[in-house]
Amino acid sequence: MQVINLQYPVDRRLIPAGPSVLALGFFDGVHRGHQQVVAAARKAARAKHAQLAVMTFDQHPSVVFKRADPDHVRYLTTVAQKTALMAEMGVDLLYVLHFDAAVGALPPQTFVDELIVDLHAQTVVAGFDYTYGPADTANMQKLGGYARGRFDIIEVPKAVLGAQKISSTRIRTALDTGDVDLADELLGYQYETAGKVVHGEARGRTLGFPTANVAHSSNTRVPGIGIYATMVQVGTRWVMGMASVGRNVTFGDDRPITIEINLLDFSGDIYGQTVTVRWAHRMRGEVKFAGADELVAQLKRDEQGTRDYYAAHPFTAEPRLVTLAGKNSTKTEEA
Repeated sequence: MQVINLQYPVDRRLIPAGPSVLALGFFDGVHRGHQQVVAAARKAARAKHAQLAVMTFDQHPSVVFKRADPDHVRYLTTVAQKTALMAEMGVDLLYVLHFDAAVGALPPQTFVDELIVDLHAQTVVAGFDYTYGPADTANMQKLGGYARGRFDIIEVPKAVLGAQKISSTRIRTALDTGDVDLADELLGYQYETAGKVVHGEARGRTLGFPTANVAHSSNTRVPGIGIYATMVQVGTRWVMGMASVGRNVTFGDDRPITIEINLLDFSGDIYGQTVTVRWAHRMRGEVKFAGADELVAQLKRDEQGTRDYYAAHPFTAEPRLVTLAGKNSTKTEEA
């Protein structure tokens, strides 16, 4: 897959020759609804013997429209994670457009002319609610007028799970409340974060449960407070871990939230290393125990719970997208 970083105005020399089928979206999370959009584009590209292209943005439009602090917008996927997932889905060209004030201010016709037609799109594929400007004038229903017969349009209907729309917003809410099981079902794969192992209070070591204190960037959306079964990639090895997202309330009030992971069947100095965490299952919430003995007893139960979970759900590192669109049970509804 070729990754092409674009800025507006686009340098046309960067655009590969030949026709393409272009899927449009921000694709935060590359969830099962997004997967259906890419799958529809892939089907059309194969039928037309064209390249499968996807265009996304490097930052969320809210950074421009709502003037959010770009250092504190919490994403489901980084650009690098999106790239890996798009490659897994067979995308040929991934355009990553820098979303700035100039792009945000583009009239719909200019967006179509310069960011669709100039990318050699023969067919454009997007979700039913995709917009390329103000929602009342730049929606999928009006795209045909701006297209002026220069490309075909495929509008992908709403993907639903449990009678509700699959959306990045729904996934963020699930993660924030600690419901990684639902988030993973909506994503179609296990949610993943990455962070650096830093020095903590080393209290876990004195309790017989040494932990890796994983510091994440401010742009990373870490699941809400709770105890989780996870797999952690250390170097090239995946290791079972029971992760605690919380304030260690047993040892005091008003403590900062930390992410501490006890790696099972692993020993070694990994301070300073960046590790990848796949969040599989929430086992319980955070509890304030009467003392260290009660905490240790619960940690032993959590360890067994983690082992039991992976005994029942064997871990496979690849592929991540276990339920590609068109091959899963996700329902779609017409908008």
